[in-house]
Amino acid sequence: MIVLDVLTRKIISSLPIGENVDGVAFDPILKCAYSSNGEGTLTIVKEESKESFKVLDNVATQKGARTITVDKKTHYIYLPTAEFEAAPPATTDNPKPRAKIKPNSFVILEILP
Repeated sequence: MIVLDVLTRKIISSLPIGENVDGVAFDPILKCAYSSNGEGTLTIVKEESKESFKVLDNVATQKGARTITVDKKTHYIYLPTAEFEAAPPATTDNPKPRAKIKPNSFVILEILP
């Protein structure tokens, strides 16, 4: 995760997070950024000051939980996901095939801060 000062365009910090990131949400009250990683983790980054950020934790979620939102009133984090079948083999016509979602496996993970 790269933290930038948007006014100066200067990199403030570069932090290790999980793989296959699809989204990041920020809670301005708790001063935490949450990175949803498709590998099945949620990285929590704490803003200690305007110049200092650190990784607090990597929480296990569910593989494929990449989209994210945070409720700024309750501070709960929500990650929609599902279980997936094995991806079909790659072909010339489809070199990067996607796995199908298993029926009736959709869930929304609710994570407390």
